[in-house]
Amino acid sequence: MAEDVKTTREEAAEGRNFIHVFIEEDIAPGGQYEGMTVHTRFPPEPNGYLHIGHCKALTIDFGTAEKYGGLCNLRMDDTNPTKEDEEFVEAIKEDIHWLGFDWGDRFFYGSDYFEEDYRQAVGLIKKGLAYVCQLSPEEFKEYRGSVGVPARSPYRDRPIEESLDLFERMKNGEFPDGAMTLRARIDLASGNFNMRDPVIYRINHLPHHRYGDKWCIYPMYDFAHPIQDALEGITHSLCSLEFENHRPLYNWVVDNCDLPAKPRQIEFARLGIDHTVMSKRKLRRLVEERRVSGWDDPRMPTLCGLRRRGYTPRSIRNFCERIGVAKSANIVEYGFLEHCLREDLNETAERVMAVLRPIKLTITNYPEGKTETVTVENNPVDPAAGTREVAFSRTLWIEADDFLETPVPKYKRLYPGGPECRLKGAYLITCTSCVKDESGNVVEVLCEYDPASRGGDPADGRKVKGATLHWVDAETAVDAEVRLYDNLFADEAPDAADEDFIDCLNPNSLEVLTGCKAEAGLAEAVAPVGFQFMRLGYFCLDNKDSKPGHLVFNRSVSLKDSFKK
Repeated sequence: MAEDVKTTREEAAEGRNFIHVFIEEDIAPGGQYEGMTVHTRFPPEPNGYLHIGHCKALTIDFGTAEKYGGLCNLRMDDTNPTKEDEEFVEAIKEDIHWLGFDWGDRFFYGSDYFEEDYRQAVGLIKKGLAYVCQLSPEEFKEYRGSVGVPARSPYRDRPIEESLDLFERMKNGEFPDGAMTLRARIDLASGNFNMRDPVIYRINHLPHHRYGDKWCIYPMYDFAHPIQDALEGITHSLCSLEFENHRPLYNWVVDNCDLPAKPRQIEFARLGIDHTVMSKRKLRRLVEERRVSGWDDPRMPTLCGLRRRGYTPRSIRNFCERIGVAKSANIVEYGFLEHCLREDLNETAERVMAVLRPIKLTITNYPEGKTETVTVENNPVDPAAGTREVAFSRTLWIEADDFLETPVPKYKRLYPGGPECRLKGAYLITCTSCVKDESGNVVEVLCEYDPASRGGDPADGRKVKGATLHWVDAETAVDAEVRLYDNLFADEAPDAADEDFIDCLNPNSLEVLTGCKAEAGLAEAVAPVGFQFMRLGYFCLDNKDSKPGHLVFNRSVSLKDSFKK
């Protein structure tokens, strides 16, 4: 079929994909939407928080409208009262705005159309195209048929007046859940099981988050969605690939109901990422079983979790744009998402110094009581970012692994009698010895410095064989808690694993370090601004747990890029 067209190299180079090709055909002279404004919609169900998979869909929906100077509606798909909540509605709005998209005054609820959905269903009954069915769920499965064997329903020829009466009584709450359904009368022998007289209304006595107990019958998504699209003037209903087999039903509803427009449904492949799950049901289970700290846990693939971890809107939009739009399902490496963030933060993040596993370093020949400032670049990638002054004194904090009493081969950091090493932006130092506690653990590294080497290479031109080390002044350092994150799941494909996906959780997905030391200026840090902790990675202040006097930083991504470009 035409929808199986693949994006060509030329189209990809022009920023086009197969959806764009179809739209351009539709709005061209002679096309079905000639002269019309391209109009899309993003219809999330408010029963959880948006995750990175939704981000691909909303980027396609809003981005396509932007590309063609069109419109995109935001519509909450709240036709199922189970688990729906206003908390999720507000969170969805916040996430979409954070990504830089806006729906203007075109915000709707699917439940806005309950009266019209009901009216359209009654219209189908009157046309002989729908009937009330009393098969139980067990009987429905038994009568469903199989390939080459038609489905059955003893109620298919129920008189129109009888179905109208029963449907109204269903609406009035006279029957319990599961007692009856309204089914479209299409084709019990269809090779597409979605067309075998599908259910379009069911009874559900749970209260609705907006209407309370006003309704006890609710339309099925396959029935309500095309009606909503048509009423809102949607031209292109862009949805994920699992709805491809539902498209004939979408078109049937549009063709047989009395609607003002005929939208076109186009499907694309969903986003899959390794080492994660993107089922809201599974994400909810992680939250409810306290496997994570909440929907915004920085290990979660939710947008609020990614935002808390330090992901930027630009990095996520770049990720969605660069993975492209396809018809074939594929799994993207999580490392590519990290790569997009690293690219963004490399250009924008201020360089600062922090020590995660501190050990004291004392410069024995530096004057006691003396304090000076040295100059450090804010961001070498952006010269306009300038420099800043940081305090320097006799006693510093350095990383514990920047010292070894007995060095391993090719070790170029500090050890007694080892090479000169440079303290970033400051002086050259040489390790002379160390101090140990009663247990034999090193608690202090002793060094001497070269006063003539401040801020640059020594004047005598001698080469420095040792490494450049980051450090923090002990007199002015502030304490911090730092959280290091890894993949939430150890299994590359937890959804496909033989065991319960919970059994695939990575026990080492979070490491919490306390007693870390940071530059004094970080006490004024504001979330969600990102920093590069020199030599360590990119970090941001946690926007939930960090408080004055208790700094908490989340590692957004490491410095090393493991993605295979």
